[in-house]
Amino acid sequence: MLKLIRPARTSVIVLIASFAMLGLACSGGSGPAGAGGNIALQGAGATFPNPLYQKWVSEYGKLHSNVRIDYQSIGSGGGIKQIQEQTIDFGASDAPMSDADLKAAPGEIIHIPTVLGAVVITYNVASIAQPLQLSPDVVADIFLGKITKWDDARIKQDNPGVSLPAADITTVHRSDGSGTSFVFTDYLAKVSAEWKSKVGTDKSPKWPVGQGGKGNEGVTGQIKNQPNTIGYVELAYAVQNKLPAALLKNASGKFIAPSIDAVTAAAASASGQTPDDLRVSITNAAGDSVYPISSYTYVLAYKNQKNAEKGKALVDFLWWAIHDGEQFAKDLQYSPLPAEIVTRAETKIKSITAGGAPLR
Repeated sequence: MLKLIRPARTSVIVLIASFAMLGLACSGGSGPAGAGGNIALQGAGATFPNPLYQKWVSEYGKLHSNVRIDYQSIGSGGGIKQIQEQTIDFGASDAPMSDADLKAAPGEIIHIPTVLGAVVITYNVASIAQPLQLSPDVVADIFLGKITKWDDARIKQDNPGVSLPAADITTVHRSDGSGTSFVFTDYLAKVSAEWKSKVGTDKSPKWPVGQGGKGNEGVTGQIKNQPNTIGYVELAYAVQNKLPAALLKNASGKFIAPSIDAVTAAAASASGQTPDDLRVSITNAAGDSVYPISSYTYVLAYKNQKNAEKGKALVDFLWWAIHDGEQFAKDLQYSPLPAEIVTRAETKIKSITAGGAPLR
């Protein structure tokens, strides 16, 4: 009897497996990759857009239950390194990859702008009840360690009538490779010849003074918990932590608060200088209403995807992000992409292929 039962069981198992495979083959799948199975995408990089990217991952997951996207906020330097090493499906960076970084990758990497944001100067000084006004040379000299007291005459000059304490200034900067640092130092290099010659523009500069914190989260935490500190973070982090943001004097000599409209104005001012590969700096842009430390942030992806199914899922997610996903930007203190840049980003997404075949 046992000899008869075992083959029968085997036949049943094979029959069930055949039906299951047939069912998978016949179901077109509701997800972007057009497959019935689950698809997992891993991204990592910039902390600058992390609040928005987490919102996107959540909202997209509600629409496509078979696509699971995980994004790790590790800093732009980490995102660039991991996309070069192909340990993630997409990277993220506020700092466009350099020519050397692109050449070091095993394949062609494209930059897809996703949103715009502001890097703000935030601080923790109990006696200051209104937002500080800061000139670019003052900001540079604070981070060069040349202005060391909150009641320095040059800070007073920018802020007449404001009560400033005779306390030491402690600067806080990023300790990790950071696109936010790149944007901030890019701005400082444009407004201060001394900064440009001594420090320059870098994701991991050699800071003349100050304390380091990991990620926008780490810098925000140190400023929030330590009196008389000053540092730079993405606007959303300052707003969420109820920290003030200084008004900065722009290239037109106007003190401007960081805002969605002021960042959009910076993008509009620099639109004519945006190259085909979309790697562009918009810091210290011209215009009365421009906020001077504004920046795009990018998703980094290989133009030729090794896995067609995952590549299709990534393409469809990115397409959704620069269209439907933009509606979530303003509530999280980001500026949506200008229409012209959306069109150019569409072209980049459409250029992604797998085995030479387009994925959209």
